[in-house]
Amino acid sequence: MTIPTVLIVDDEPDLLDLADLTLARMGLNVDRAATVQAALAKIDGRHYDLCLTDMRLPDGEGLEIVRHIGSHAPLTPVAVITAYGSADNAVAALKAGAFDYLSKPVSLEQLRSLVKTALKVPGDTDRRRPVGAQLIGESTAMRQIRAKIEKLARNQAPVFITGESGTGKEVAARLIHELGPRAGKPFLAVNCGAIPETLMESEFFGYRKGAFTGADSERDGFFQAANGGTLFLDEVLDLPMAMQVKLLRAIQERSVRRVGGTAEEPVDIRIVSASQRDMAAAVAAGQFRNDLYYRLNVIDLRMPSLRERPEDIPAFVAFFIDRIVGSGSTTLSKSALKALVGYSFPGNVRELENILERAIALSDAGVIEADELNLMPAATNGADGSALGGELPLQDYLDRVERAKIVQALEQTKGNKTAAARLLGVTFRSLRYRVERLAIE
Repeated sequence: MTIPTVLIVDDEPDLLDLADLTLARMGLNVDRAATVQAALAKIDGRHYDLCLTDMRLPDGEGLEIVRHIGSHAPLTPVAVITAYGSADNAVAALKAGAFDYLSKPVSLEQLRSLVKTALKVPGDTDRRRPVGAQLIGESTAMRQIRAKIEKLARNQAPVFITGESGTGKEVAARLIHELGPRAGKPFLAVNCGAIPETLMESEFFGYRKGAFTGADSERDGFFQAANGGTLFLDEVLDLPMAMQVKLLRAIQERSVRRVGGTAEEPVDIRIVSASQRDMAAAVAAGQFRNDLYYRLNVIDLRMPSLRERPEDIPAFVAFFIDRIVGSGSTTLSKSALKALVGYSFPGNVRELENILERAIALSDAGVIEADELNLMPAATNGADGSALGGELPLQDYLDRVERAKIVQALEQTKGNKTAAARLLGVTFRSLRYRVERLAIE
């Protein structure tokens, strides 16, 4: 069995010696370089299983090494060492393709954890299963999503996933986890909007026995439960400001303190977050911390709505029918399939699944017809999602058209209601009233 070799690039002899000794005790071979040019020459001359580089070197920046490895040795993970509190450097390195980062002074426990995780990064011939096994469809949009997930799975950069409700944000987060080096560790999904504010700190960080009334035993929080794996924070923009401060500190320090405790506990997790809302707009509105924004939104991944890829609907239909009743027992007529392809799906994939479940449960025959789908409006949506007809009461029909136009405007303005109101030619107050009346998320 070949012993992995790690290249350490730093101009501080003490740090080089410390890292060299630590990795040698882990049974690894270590090579050293003190400058950018020396490191590039070594990288071009042989294969390394991991590169660990300082950001500031005598003849240049560590980012040069990150980019060079990305171009010439893309299967080699590279991590960077940044000055304490230098969040901008860490974010820049992750965006350039770094696997992870360490802050000075370097913690030996964090160094060992990073190296263990990095050396588990699968290469092209070491995949656990084909990427996109749960991301259905062969549209251009989905092929691009799968390719991006393939890249995201190889590093530890925080990912922020955007998209409407029902577009598969959690599915994408699970794939990022399952295709990466943390696949054998926990994946924990948390809906931030569903946790009472008074319980948030104890739920995230755990608590000690006796910390408050009812705390009759010690309990782990989400961070401890996901240790070694991935913590998925769904609807992260719903976190109150006080909790945002605590989350930022936990991410920066890579440690948490239980409620009622005094000691810091190190945690090793990858953060993936998501929201239907636009994070930049939330920051601009003062609803989300700017510094936390840069920690969570290092790389963004947008999940397209179902109406943006109607060519994928037949594949979803086949998948859901097979999952609900098994293949071959139920089919859709041509008119029913055409009706689905022409529908706007405000609830996206989740709505399609519900429509099929309902139709299968109520159908007496093996073939489902268009009228059994009970679409609203009845199978004739325009390309912009507005209804073109159907046997609906006038007010219901007008509400459908109004809702579709408002949703379209909000999508075009990335959730900015002021800009959407301007686009629609109405006042901001009028738009806010309509959004509430039509229950638009």
